[in-house]
Amino acid sequence: MDFATRTPNQSPVGMPRPASPPESVGMRPSGMHNRPTGNKRDNMLGLWGRIGTNVLLFLVALMIAAVAWLTYSATPASQNKYVDGSKLQAVFLNTGQVYFGHVTSFNKDYLVLNSVYYLQSDSSSSSSSSSSSNQNVSLVKLGCELHKPYDQMVINTTEVTFWENLQSDGQVAKAVAQFQKDNPNGQTCSNTGSSSNSSNNLQNQSSSKP
Repeated sequence: MDFATRTPNQSPVGMPRPASPPESVGMRPSGMHNRPTGNKRDNMLGLWGRIGTNVLLFLVALMIAAVAWLTYSATPASQNKYVDGSKLQAVFLNTGQVYFGHVTSFNKDYLVLNSVYYLQSDSSSSSSSSSSSNQNVSLVKLGCELHKPYDQMVINTTEVTFWENLQSDGQVAKAVAQFQKDNPNGQTCSNTGSSSNSSNNLQNQSSSKP
Protein backbone atom coordinates (compact mmCIF):
# COMPACT_ATOMS: atom_id res chain seq x y z
CA MET A 1 0.00 0.00 0.00
CA ASP A 2 1.28 3.43 -1.03
CA PHE A 3 1.37 6.00 1.81
CA ALA A 4 2.07 9.73 1.31
CA THR A 5 5.00 11.17 3.22
CA ARG A 6 3.79 13.52 6.04
CA THR A 7 5.52 15.68 8.51
CA PRO A 8 4.57 15.26 12.18
CA ASN A 9 2.59 18.53 12.23
CA GLN A 10 0.89 18.01 8.92
CA SER A 11 -2.75 16.96 9.09
CA PRO A 12 -4.04 14.14 7.02
CA VAL A 13 -5.57 15.06 3.74
CA GLY A 14 -9.09 16.28 4.26
CA MET A 15 -8.71 16.76 8.00
CA PRO A 16 -8.87 20.29 9.50
CA ARG A 17 -5.74 21.65 11.22
CA PRO A 18 -6.08 22.00 14.97
CA ALA A 19 -6.59 25.59 16.12
CA SER A 20 -3.65 27.36 17.74
CA PRO A 21 -3.91 27.66 21.55
CA PRO A 22 -5.40 31.00 22.64
CA GLU A 23 -3.04 33.67 23.96
CA SER A 24 -2.84 33.99 27.70
CA VAL A 25 -4.75 36.86 29.27
CA GLY A 26 -2.52 39.86 29.83
CA MET A 27 -0.03 38.92 27.16
CA ARG A 28 1.17 41.68 24.88
CA PRO A 29 2.69 41.40 21.45
CA SER A 30 6.42 41.14 21.31
CA GLY A 31 8.21 44.48 21.70
CA MET A 32 5.56 46.15 23.94
CA HIS A 33 5.96 46.79 27.66
CA ASN A 34 3.30 46.32 30.27
CA ARG A 35 1.80 49.68 31.34
CA PRO A 36 2.02 50.17 35.15
CA THR A 37 -1.40 50.35 36.72
CA GLY A 38 -0.25 51.65 40.17
CA ASN A 39 -1.64 50.86 43.54
CA LYS A 40 -5.08 52.18 44.42
CA ARG A 41 -4.09 52.76 48.02
CA ASP A 42 -1.03 54.78 46.98
CA ASN A 43 -3.18 56.87 44.64
CA MET A 44 -5.60 57.69 47.44
CA LEU A 45 -2.77 58.63 49.77
CA GLY A 46 -1.31 60.91 47.11
CA LEU A 47 -4.69 62.56 46.54
CA TRP A 48 -5.23 63.23 50.24
CA GLY A 49 -1.65 64.47 50.52
CA ARG A 50 -2.27 67.06 47.81
CA ILE A 51 -5.53 68.12 49.47
CA GLY A 52 -3.81 68.45 52.84
CA THR A 53 -1.02 70.55 51.32
CA ASN A 54 -3.51 72.91 49.70
CA VAL A 55 -5.47 73.27 52.95
CA LEU A 56 -2.25 73.97 54.87
CA LEU A 57 -1.18 76.64 52.37
CA PHE A 58 -4.62 78.25 52.62
CA LEU A 59 -4.45 78.34 56.42
CA VAL A 60 -0.94 79.84 56.34
CA ALA A 61 -2.09 82.54 53.92
CA LEU A 62 -5.11 83.23 56.13
CA MET A 63 -2.89 83.57 59.21
CA ILE A 64 -0.53 85.95 57.40
CA ALA A 65 -3.47 88.10 56.33
CA ALA A 66 -4.82 88.15 59.89
CA VAL A 67 -1.44 89.15 61.34
CA ALA A 68 -1.07 91.88 58.73
CA TRP A 69 -4.53 93.23 59.54
CA LEU A 70 -3.87 93.20 63.27
CA THR A 71 -0.52 94.91 62.75
CA TYR A 72 -2.11 97.59 60.60
CA SER A 73 -4.97 98.15 63.03
CA ALA A 74 -2.49 98.53 65.87
CA THR A 75 -0.40 101.18 64.09
CA PRO A 76 -0.80 104.89 64.82
CA ALA A 77 -2.51 105.30 61.46
CA SER A 78 -5.67 103.98 63.09
CA GLN A 79 -5.47 106.82 65.63
CA ASN A 80 -6.46 109.37 63.00
CA LYS A 81 -10.11 108.85 63.90
CA TYR A 82 -9.43 110.15 67.40
CA VAL A 83 -7.94 113.46 66.24
CA ASP A 84 -10.44 116.30 66.76
CA GLY A 85 -9.61 118.82 64.05
CA SER A 86 -11.49 121.58 65.88
CA LYS A 87 -9.29 121.22 68.97
CA LEU A 88 -5.64 121.60 69.85
CA GLN A 89 -3.57 118.49 70.48
CA ALA A 90 -0.79 118.00 73.01
CA VAL A 91 2.00 115.64 71.92
CA PHE A 92 4.19 114.28 74.71
CA LEU A 93 7.61 112.95 73.74
CA ASN A 94 9.70 110.40 75.59
CA THR A 95 12.28 113.13 76.19
CA GLY A 96 9.81 114.93 78.47
CA GLN A 97 9.15 117.74 75.98
CA VAL A 98 5.56 118.52 75.06
CA TYR A 99 4.34 120.35 71.95
CA PHE A 100 0.90 121.82 71.27
CA GLY A 101 -0.73 122.35 67.91
CA HIS A 102 -2.97 120.73 65.31
CA VAL A 103 -2.21 117.16 64.22
CA THR A 104 -2.86 117.13 60.47
CA SER A 105 -1.39 113.73 59.56
CA PHE A 106 -0.82 110.53 61.45
CA ASN A 107 0.66 107.24 60.22
CA LYS A 108 2.81 104.43 61.57
CA ASP A 109 6.04 106.34 60.93
CA TYR A 110 5.37 109.96 61.86
CA LEU A 111 2.81 112.61 62.71
CA VAL A 112 2.65 116.18 61.41
CA LEU A 113 1.96 119.01 63.86
CA ASN A 114 1.07 122.51 62.64
CA SER A 115 0.67 125.82 64.53
CA VAL A 116 3.20 124.62 67.07
CA TYR A 117 3.61 125.96 70.61
CA TYR A 118 5.71 124.69 73.50
CA LEU A 119 6.24 125.47 77.17
CA GLN A 120 9.23 127.33 78.55
CA SER A 121 9.95 127.94 82.24
CA ASP A 122 10.96 131.41 83.39
CA SER A 123 14.43 130.76 84.81
CA SER A 124 14.60 134.19 86.43
CA SER A 125 11.70 133.36 88.74
CA SER A 126 12.92 129.93 89.78
CA SER A 127 15.33 129.21 92.59
CA SER A 128 16.24 126.36 94.88
CA SER A 129 14.00 127.79 97.59
CA SER A 130 10.96 128.38 95.39
CA SER A 131 8.33 125.73 94.81
CA SER A 132 7.03 124.65 91.41
CA SER A 133 3.70 126.32 92.18
CA ASN A 134 5.41 129.74 92.12
CA GLN A 135 7.21 129.29 88.80
CA ASN A 136 5.98 131.13 85.72
CA VAL A 137 5.62 129.05 82.58
CA SER A 138 5.51 130.69 79.15
CA LEU A 139 3.79 129.32 76.09
CA VAL A 140 6.16 130.01 73.18
CA LYS A 141 5.17 130.10 69.51
CA LEU A 142 7.50 128.13 67.27
CA GLY A 143 9.26 130.15 64.60
CA CYS A 144 11.44 132.78 66.25
CA GLU A 145 14.22 130.46 67.38
CA LEU A 146 17.79 131.03 66.16
CA HIS A 147 17.42 128.44 63.41
CA LYS A 148 14.09 130.01 62.26
CA PRO A 149 12.04 126.87 61.68
CA TYR A 150 8.76 126.81 59.79
CA ASP A 151 5.61 126.52 61.86
CA GLN A 152 5.40 122.77 61.38
CA MET A 153 6.93 119.70 62.99
CA VAL A 154 7.27 116.13 61.71
CA ILE A 155 7.66 113.87 64.73
CA ASN A 156 8.64 110.21 64.58
CA THR A 157 5.99 108.07 66.24
CA THR A 158 8.73 106.16 68.06
CA GLU A 159 9.41 109.38 70.00
CA VAL A 160 5.77 109.87 71.05
CA THR A 161 4.73 108.65 74.49
CA PHE A 162 1.09 109.75 74.16
CA TRP A 163 -1.02 112.58 72.78
CA GLU A 164 -4.28 114.27 73.79
CA ASN A 165 -7.06 116.47 72.48
CA LEU A 166 -7.27 119.68 74.53
CA GLN A 167 -10.44 121.32 75.79
CA SER A 168 -11.04 124.90 74.66
CA ASP A 169 -11.38 126.20 78.21
CA GLY A 170 -7.96 124.95 79.33
CA GLN A 171 -5.07 127.33 80.05
CA VAL A 172 -3.09 126.32 76.98
CA ALA A 173 -6.04 126.66 74.61
CA LYS A 174 -6.93 130.05 76.12
CA ALA A 175 -3.33 131.27 75.81
CA VAL A 176 -3.20 130.17 72.16
CA ALA A 177 -6.51 131.92 71.45
CA GLN A 178 -5.22 135.08 73.13
CA PHE A 179 -1.97 134.97 71.16
CA GLN A 180 -3.87 134.62 67.88
CA LYS A 181 -6.11 137.52 68.86
CA ASP A 182 -3.13 139.74 69.71
CA ASN A 183 -1.25 138.74 66.54
CA PRO A 184 -3.77 138.46 63.69
CA ASN A 185 -0.96 138.70 61.14
CA GLY A 186 1.27 136.22 62.92
CA GLN A 187 4.24 136.82 65.17
CA THR A 188 7.06 139.17 64.22
CA CYS A 189 10.51 137.98 65.15
CA SER A 190 13.25 140.41 66.16
CA ASN A 191 16.79 140.32 64.86
CA THR A 192 17.88 138.43 67.97
CA GLY A 193 15.66 135.51 67.05
CA SER A 194 13.01 136.18 69.67
CA SER A 195 9.78 138.11 69.89
CA SER A 196 7.97 139.77 72.73
CA ASN A 197 4.73 138.64 71.12
CA SER A 198 5.78 135.01 70.79
CA SER A 199 4.82 133.90 74.29
CA ASN A 200 2.09 134.18 76.87
CA ASN A 201 2.67 133.54 80.55
CA LEU A 202 0.84 130.66 82.14
CA GLN A 203 0.64 130.86 85.93
CA ASN A 204 0.67 127.44 87.54
CA GLN A 205 -2.49 127.45 89.62
CA SER A 206 -1.74 124.33 91.64
CA SER A 207 -1.79 125.31 95.30
CA SER A 208 0.76 123.99 97.76
CA LYS A 209 -0.36 122.85 101.16
CA PRO A 210 1.05 124.82 104.17
